[in-house]
Amino acid sequence: MKAVILAAGKGTRMGDLTQEIPKPMLRVQGRPILEHILEGLLAADIREVCIITGWRAEVIESHFGDGSRWGADITYARQEIQDGTGRAPGYAREFLGDSEFLLTYGDILVRPETYQRMRQRWAEGDFAGLITVTEGEDVTKGGLNFFDDQFRLTRLVEKPSPAQLEELRTTGWLKPGQPAWYNAGIYLFRPSLFEFTARLKKSPRGEYELTDALSDMLAAGLTLAGLRIEGRWVDVRDPAVLASLQSP
Repeated sequence: MKAVILAAGKGTRMGDLTQEIPKPMLRVQGRPILEHILEGLLAADIREVCIITGWRAEVIESHFGDGSRWGADITYARQEIQDGTGRAPGYAREFLGDSEFLLTYGDILVRPETYQRMRQRWAEGDFAGLITVTEGEDVTKGGLNFFDDQFRLTRLVEKPSPAQLEELRTTGWLKPGQPAWYNAGIYLFRPSLFEFTARLKKSPRGEYELTDALSDMLAAGLTLAGLRIEGRWVDVRDPAVLASLQSP
């Protein structure tokens, strides 16, 4: 299995912190966020990694080089146009070949064993993809996911509005006392994903959305597994979150 890390964005909410370096290179406890992610992947025996770079790409590429310092094999692909998460994985298409792959955003921190748990869940069935989720987050800022009794994805709603949430309650999708599962931004896929990302149209936000491809996969009858993140899950979204991570 290979891995693709999406690290092309600037991270505008970080303000001046990302004027000279890309957001995934901001340091947490003395090391770049990307280093924490890479070490978790290596612990799950994933050594071939493609990092999708864009803003200040040379900072990432010069720091990690070919990855040999970490015992990894790292390549890079440049995403010059930031037009959404649906198109970004495609820059790694040649690198991936026919390989299954883990896909993660470059600003998501989890416990290293999370990646191994993903591989274990993946081995439990013939899945086209796997989506990780967490609870307790504001689903209006991300993806809201629904699962069956075998924790397989049945529906997802990207950044639901308050009106949509009320409709989901009224129609019984959101039930009192049950978790609202928030998209945790780490996935496993087969290369068949690219059949769906290639057909994406821009969303109302003017971007190609990965979650639209997931909805299309569901509509085509493909099975997507779910996995709840255990322990730490942090979206390093702004300076306050970054500051909170600096204590051991």
